Amino acid sequence: MTLPLNPAMAATEPPPVMEARRWLQGVAFPADRPLINVSQAAPVDPPPLALRQAIAEAALTNDAAHLYGPVLGLPELRAEIAAQWSAAYGGTITEGQTAITQGCNQAFTAVLSTLAGHGDEVILPTPWYFNHKMWLDMQGVKAVPLPAGPGLIPQAEDAARLITPRTRAIVLVSPNNPGGVEYPSETLAAFRDLARAHDLALIVDETYRDFDARTGRPHDLFADPDWDDTLIQLYSFSKAYRLTGHRVGAITASTQRLAEVEKFLDTVAICPSQLGQIGALWGMRNLTQWVAGERDEILARRAAMVNGFAALPDWKLLGCGAYFAYVEHPYPMASDALAKRLVQEASLLMLPGTMFQPDSHPEGRRQLRIAFANIDAGGIAEMFRRLAAFRP
Repeated sequence: MTLPLNPAMAATEPPPVMEARRWLQGVAFPADRPLINVSQAAPVDPPPLALRQAIAEAALTNDAAHLYGPVLGLPELRAEIAAQWSAAYGGTITEGQTAITQGCNQAFTAVLSTLAGHGDEVILPTPWYFNHKMWLDMQGVKAVPLPAGPGLIPQAEDAARLITPRTRAIVLVSPNNPGGVEYPSETLAAFRDLARAHDLALIVDETYRDFDARTGRPHDLFADPDWDDTLIQLYSFSKAYRLTGHRVGAITASTQRLAEVEKFLDTVAICPSQLGQIGALWGMRNLTQWVAGERDEILARRAAMVNGFAALPDWKLLGCGAYFAYVEHPYPMASDALAKRLVQEASLLMLPGTMFQPDSHPEGRRQLRIAFANIDAGGIAEMFRRLAAFRP
């Protein structure tokens, strides 16, 4: 007997990172050519020792850290986000306009669950973040691709032509995953104006904002006194403080929207991890300079990626920033086939553009995403040596 399977789930592609890891099964990497894994945008090092000690102290002495907490998160953390975001963005954000989730992916799923149902539409620029597309597929929500075009910066006027009576939201990621590009403030403002004119939500995922190469605020969306009638911001503590295993994300939105989000969160998790939230709060209060050092290191690796591709003229660097380089390869084969050959013949694991583009966008067959944040200068130089030596 075969048990039933939700057809929407059956139609959803497998998780790309897990799929790529399966390419490693049975492969023996030479001792002089160990695997360089640039497939996943997640810190591989633990949090700094002082942060781990703060979490350990809470685990040992704070009995409440082991119990259910508020569904929308610890009030202290929500208040800290409101205060720091208000200062950083030059706007007014209250504690009641923030919520904590089990990672930024859950923040996205919670928000979209309040916005769109089966048969509705959401506009996603391409190349898109695959987990966003996967969630929409699971819910029977149509992902409407918006080609980002040259420079990988989507344009609001292009999105305007895609809006239908079923459109519920536009989703932007800046700095971008997978493209790495940082959207200009004017671009975000134009999308805000478009969304507001059509009574749509503008969702801005700023998971990688701590590694933005620009100084000052990345946009003025929160300076708008009526920002919460349109804007929903998502954030992750996983990258800045290396809290990936603790799953701490955040939503900034209207209090009315968060009242609906609370229904979703109470059903799927009841509350976010208490220890993770304690760690995030400690990090916000104590690790500003440490995060600045992490940013400097990421920017140095970004420069190494730009310089490396400048020396590979057959390759084209489409976008580079935060944790990612998004490139066009020069070979007469699809990127998914190339990615598998790079594992076998160059000990390099990266993700093909076919994982970030719909089948209707053939350009994905020429593209690759390289998550360079977890390899140092020596690893980046070795990766380029292997790419230069690769002969299909």
